[in-house]
Amino acid sequence: MGMKWSYKVAGLRFTIEGANPSFLGSMGNLSPFVCLEAAEDIFILHFVPSLDTQEETPVFQTQDGPGFPEIGIWETPKGYLFRMRPLPGRPLASEVLTTKDFREAWLHATGTDDHFALNNTLMLLYAFASAPYGALEMHASVVMNAGKGYLFLGKSGTGKSTHSKLWLRHIPGTELLNDDNPILRLMPDGTVRVFGSPWSGKTPCYKNEDVPAGAVVRIRQAPFNKIERLPLIQAYASLMASASSFRPFSTLSDHWHHTLESMVATLPCYVLDCLPDEAAAQLCHSTVSHG
Repeated sequence: MGMKWSYKVAGLRFTIEGANPSFLGSMGNLSPFVCLEAAEDIFILHFVPSLDTQEETPVFQTQDGPGFPEIGIWETPKGYLFRMRPLPGRPLASEVLTTKDFREAWLHATGTDDHFALNNTLMLLYAFASAPYGALEMHASVVMNAGKGYLFLGKSGTGKSTHSKLWLRHIPGTELLNDDNPILRLMPDGTVRVFGSPWSGKTPCYKNEDVPAGAVVRIRQAPFNKIERLPLIQAYASLMASASSFRPFSTLSDHWHHTLESMVATLPCYVLDCLPDEAAAQLCHSTVSHG
């Protein structure tokens, strides 16, 4: 018998349905986001034992290299087909067929790594299906302090999580909201809020909480500590570089553009050149908390 599980992330509900997969009960990252109230779904994901053969046209293939997941995208008459591997050269973990608008999808998990298959499928679907609702899935570490959320952006290895830890250690009242994939959302009233999500990279921080976004800070390693506020165009580019978006999906790109354009008009964005030390955290905090 088919079953349904609904979750709400950043105020947007999605549903998983199908035969009860044994691994779903061990997905503790989803538990805080269970939604029992009636609401419209931004997408529905069906578990299926296999996918029908489709005519395929290659669209995109990640080339992040060793140590990173491998994702391929093909266009089909029905929509898009995603194939995902945890690492290059590893067996296929999942195939996902979606409609053109990403409102419905079918997941075939191969059993190779079902947690990876479901988490990454949900992350992809959420990033695409939430675009019309002003949501951006960010690659960032986020802390909360004095009722606001501060997002730290940067390329992998530049020190986003390290800077969050410095705030946790040296800035009283700081709490980690999410360490890898928070949701930044332009609300219907024009305000910007940052939400926790079921996806937090290597740090298990899955909080169903949200606060007004206080500032966004791009971290860059340097032999000194210096912080500057970015002008609008650079702020837009900084946010776009860390948002989970895909420009070939032109309709979604229009939504992301509108969201970013509205966000940078009110949300302060900075660049912090810094050492991994207490002074950098103090400088950042004193600047953004008064920004």
